[in-house]
Amino acid sequence: MPLHSSLTFLREVDKLKAILRQTRVTFDPERRENDAEHSWHLAMMAIVLAEHGPRELDLLSALRMVLVHDLVEIDAGDTFLYDDAHAASQDERERAAADRLFGMLDEPLRGELRGAWEEFEAGTTPTARFARALDRVQPMLQNLYTNGASWRAHGITAAQVRAKSEALVRAGAPALWAHVDALLDDAVQRGWLAG
Repeated sequence: MPLHSSLTFLREVDKLKAILRQTRVTFDPERRENDAEHSWHLAMMAIVLAEHGPRELDLLSALRMVLVHDLVEIDAGDTFLYDDAHAASQDERERAAADRLFGMLDEPLRGELRGAWEEFEAGTTPTARFARALDRVQPMLQNLYTNGASWRAHGITAAQVRAKSEALVRAGAPALWAHVDALLDDAVQRGWLAG
């Protein structure tokens, strides 16, 4: 691939640092996390928690998925997990963004990165289910470590968290769900998450 194309793509994906999420960072609960921080944190989680993933986990594929899964938000914006109205157009917005962003690359890298994004979105492989589980667990942990900062700001309930997360996390990292579920109960007891 020509160096110019590679550098142009890398400059474009640097915009991920400007996409703010609703989740707060643990060291400053007043500051919202950006998508680049989220993706980096997921990559670290994949490495550190790989032993809790499926036997057939392909760690390099998982890392590729978590690093590219939110690139589409450069164009599509972040869709807050609990915003069902905005989620209605999410697939269309993100597919258009994937076409543009991955289209900046030449083959074979275009196909590799687009394929990683597609695999993550489909969630049909054990590795993709693990990556998707981490993507769902990470903001829960951020909330737990910030005394429920974004949960409280949006009036999120434990039932909502479980409805949006339990099946997905159980499918990709069952042991992780058992641990996080107990933490959710504790968060309700502490008043960080509505019961």
